[in-house]
Amino acid sequence: MVGSVPIGESSSNRSLGLRLRGWWRLLAAIPPMLFLGVFFLWPVGAILLRGLRPAGHWNLSVFSDVLSDRSMQKVLWFTLWQSVASTLLCVLVALPGAAMFARYRFRGKQVLWSALLVPFVLPTVVVAVSMLGVIGSGGLAGVNLAGSIWAILIAHVFFNYAVVVRTVGATWSTIDPRLEESARALGARPWRVFVDVTWPLIRSSVAAAASIVFLFSFTSFGIVLILGGIRHRTLEVEIYDQTAKFLHLDIAAVLAIVQLIVVVAILLWFGRSQRRRTVLLDQRSSSETEHLPASSRQRWFIRSNLALMAVLLGLPLVVLVTRSFSTPDGWGFGFYRALTDSRGGSTSFVPPIDAVVNSLMFASMATVLAVVLGLCAAWAIVGDGSMRSDSHFSWWIDTALMIPLGTSAVTVGFGFLIVFDEPPLNMRSSLWLIPIAHTIVALPFVVRLLVPALRSIDPRLREAASTLGASPRRVWWTVDVPIVGRALAAATGFAFAVSLGEFGATAFLVRPDRPTMPVAIYRAIGRPGEYNFGQAMAMSTILMALTVVVMVMIDRFRPAGVSEF
Repeated sequence: MVGSVPIGESSSNRSLGLRLRGWWRLLAAIPPMLFLGVFFLWPVGAILLRGLRPAGHWNLSVFSDVLSDRSMQKVLWFTLWQSVASTLLCVLVALPGAAMFARYRFRGKQVLWSALLVPFVLPTVVVAVSMLGVIGSGGLAGVNLAGSIWAILIAHVFFNYAVVVRTVGATWSTIDPRLEESARALGARPWRVFVDVTWPLIRSSVAAAASIVFLFSFTSFGIVLILGGIRHRTLEVEIYDQTAKFLHLDIAAVLAIVQLIVVVAILLWFGRSQRRRTVLLDQRSSSETEHLPASSRQRWFIRSNLALMAVLLGLPLVVLVTRSFSTPDGWGFGFYRALTDSRGGSTSFVPPIDAVVNSLMFASMATVLAVVLGLCAAWAIVGDGSMRSDSHFSWWIDTALMIPLGTSAVTVGFGFLIVFDEPPLNMRSSLWLIPIAHTIVALPFVVRLLVPALRSIDPRLREAASTLGASPRRVWWTVDVPIVGRALAAATGFAFAVSLGEFGATAFLVRPDRPTMPVAIYRAIGRPGEYNFGQAMAMSTILMALTVVVMVMIDRFRPAGVSEF
C-alpha cells in the first residue's frame, strides 16, 4: 500500500530507537551524578577523612571513644527518642485531618490544602521564631516552654503536619467509600471499620509519611538550636558545635557517619513504603469519594479539625505577623523600615534588606540548577516508561539523589569550606557556592515531583514518535515536555521555596556581607534588644509571605496524581 512502512524497516527503526533511548538515558544520568560526586561526595568524604585521618593515618579508635562517652550517648539517645516521639505525635494529630480532606467537601478546602504546605517549607529558623511568639517567654500562651522537650515536639508537629495530611489524605481519597459503607451496614462500629477496612489500605502511605517525619525530626537543626536550649541537643546540633566551636573534626565525623547510617536505613524503608503504596485496587477520583457533611457529628468532626489547624498552624503565624507590626512606639511599620539600617554595631552586619535581595538571588540561581539537573535525573530514572526501565539502575539513581536530604547540612557546609578553598576548584569567593549547596537540598524534591509525571506518559507515544523517525531529543521535546510542563512548574516553585529557607549549610558558607534571610533572622535573634527581635519578626513575615505565594502557585500548577513530596 502506498505510504506504508515495511514491517522489517519498522522493527529495525524501533530497535534502533530503543538503543538510542538507552544511550540517552545513560547520558542524562551523567550531569546529576557528576554534580553529586563533586559537590556532595567529595566535600562530605573530605571532612570525614580529615576527622578520621588527622595525622595522615587512620584513627578508628575515635569511634569507641565517642560511642562510649556518656554525653554523646545522651545526644544519640535524645536524637532517637525525640524523633520517634515527634513522629508518633504528628501521625496521631494529623490522621483526623487526612480523613477530613479525603472524605468531606467544605468551603475553602482547596485553599487550605495549599496553605498546609506553608509550615513545611518555612525555614526552621522562622518556625522556631514563630513558636517563641506563642510558647516562649512572654508568649501568647502564657507559659514558657522554650528549652523544654515540649517546645521541640510541638514545633516538629507544626513543621511536619502537612506531610502526614497530604500524603495519607491523597491515598485515602482514592479508596472506594463503598467498602467502608458495607462494613457499617453489617453493624461494624466506626473504630472497627477503620481498623479492619481503612487501615490496611492506608498503612503503607502512613509508613511512608512517618518515615519522612522521622527523617526531618532526626536531622532537625534550627528548631532544636533555638528552642532546645543547652539541655536538649540532636546529632545535627552536636555536629555543628563540634565542628564550628571546638574544631573536633574526629568527633563530628563519627557523629556524621552514625547519622548517615540511620538516614540510609530510613530511606530504604521509605522506598519500600512507596512501592507498597501503588498496590491499591479499584481507586476512585476525589469527586466520587468526597461529600458534604450530612450529620451534626460529621460537621462537628470538620469544625474540630479546622479549630486544631487554626491553633496549631495558624496561631504561630498570626502571632509572628502581629509582632512584626508591634513596635515600642505602637503599631506601625517601624521594624520593616528598620530593615534598611544596620544595627549590628559591627562591619560584619549589613542592612537586613540586603539579606532579602541575597536570598532571592541565590534562590533563583539554585532553582535553575535544581530544575535542569532534576529533569536529567528524572528522565534517567524513568527511561522509556516501560516496566523494563524500572531496573536497579533507576533504584540506585533515585536512592543516591535522596541521601543528601538526610545528611548533615553542617557536614556538607564545612566540607565545602575545606574542599573548595584551593585549586582545582577555588570557589570561596564565588557567588555560586551557596546556590550549589541549596541545589543539593532542593534536587530530591524536584525529582520527587517530576518522576511520577514522566511515568504517567504512555510509552506508546514515545514509540510512535520514534517510529516516525524522531530523534530521542525531539521525542523528549515534543512528547515529554508538553505533558510534564505543569509538574515542571511545580518543581520550579518548590526548589525556589526550599532554597529560600535553607539554613544549615548556609550558616557555614555565607559571607558576612552577603547573608541570606534565615541567617539574618538567626543573627537578629542572637542580639539583645526588642528592636533586633522585631526585625527578626519582620524578616520572618516577609519570608513567610514569599513562601505562601510560591506554594499557592505550586498547587495551582501541580498535575493530578503527582506525588505530594
